[in-house]
Amino acid sequence: MAKTVIIEEFGGSDQLKVVDRDVGEPKAGEVRIAHRAVGLNFIDVYQRTGLYPLELPTALGMEASGVIEAVGEGVTHLKVGDRAAYAAMPPGSYCEARVMPAAQVCPLPDAISFEEGAAMMLKGLTVQYLFHRTTPIKAGDTVLFHAAAGGVGLIACQWARSEGINLIGTAGTDEKCALALEHGANHCINYNDQDFTARVRELTDGKGVDVVMDAVGASTFEGSLDSLKPLGMMISFGNASGPVPPFNIGLLGPKGSLKITRPTLFTHIADHATCQDMAAQLFAKVQSGDVKIRIDQSHALDDIRAAHDALEARKTTGSTILTV
Repeated sequence: MAKTVIIEEFGGSDQLKVVDRDVGEPKAGEVRIAHRAVGLNFIDVYQRTGLYPLELPTALGMEASGVIEAVGEGVTHLKVGDRAAYAAMPPGSYCEARVMPAAQVCPLPDAISFEEGAAMMLKGLTVQYLFHRTTPIKAGDTVLFHAAAGGVGLIACQWARSEGINLIGTAGTDEKCALALEHGANHCINYNDQDFTARVRELTDGKGVDVVMDAVGASTFEGSLDSLKPLGMMISFGNASGPVPPFNIGLLGPKGSLKITRPTLFTHIADHATCQDMAAQLFAKVQSGDVKIRIDQSHALDDIRAAHDALEARKTTGSTILTV
C-alpha cells in the first residue's frame, strides 16, 4: 500500500484526499518507482479544477524522483536500484510509490539530488522545448517571459543567460522582479505598477520582442501580442489567470503577421528517445552550473491542500516539492 492523493470530484483544494492504494507489479514497458520527492505544478491545479478534464476518480501529480523498485519486460534503460526522475502522463505522482510507463522515466545523475530532480523535470523540460523545439531562437534575440520568478521562470532566466538570449521578465512584486534579475533576466517589469506592453516597447526602442512565452493566459494575452515585433512568435503555454478567450485570428495580420502556438510538454516528450535527449540536455545545464534549481517551498504529502492553495494564490517563488 502507498499513500496517494486523489480527487473524486473537480473543484477547490478541499477535493484533495489522501488515501492508501495498492501499488502492484509492473507489466511490460512499465516500472515501479518508490518516490523520494514529488514536484508541484500549475497543471495539477488545472486538472484538479477540471480546466483540463480527467476521468474521475484520479490520482494527481505529474513529476517526481525516486528509486526504481521493479522493472517490467522490455524496459532496458532502467534497472532495479537506479535513481530516476520524470515528468509524464498519466497523473499520479502525488504518492509514496507507483507503477507507471517507463518510456518517459529518466535515469537521474548522481550529482542531482532527489529534491532537485522532483523540482526540475516538468519545469526544466518545458524550458527546453520553449527555447529549442518551438521556434528558432538565437543569441541576441529578445524574449518576453511572464511569471519570471516562478518555477519555470527562474529556470528560463538562467537558460536564456547561458545562451546569450535577452530575457525581459514580468512578475507581480518588486521582490519577485529582483529574484528574476538575480537569476539572469536582463530586465523585469512589475506588471502591477507598470503597463508591461509600453515598457517592453521602451526597452526595445519601439521594435518589440522576437518571442513571447506566456503561461499566465487570459490577463496577459492581448498585451503579449502587442509586445511582439512584426513576424514575432507568441507561445501560449499555460493559463494561470484563466484560459485565453476565443479571439479573431485575423488580428494577427494587422498586428504584424504574427505567429501563435499552443504547445504542451507531453507532445514533445511522447517519443522515448526525444524525451531522454531533452532530459540529458536539462541535466547537463544543471550539472554545469548554468541552471540552479531553486526550491522555495516544501510540504509533506499530507499538507497537499496548503501547497495547492499557496501555488494557486501565486504566493510561491521558484519550485515547490512534496516530501514523501
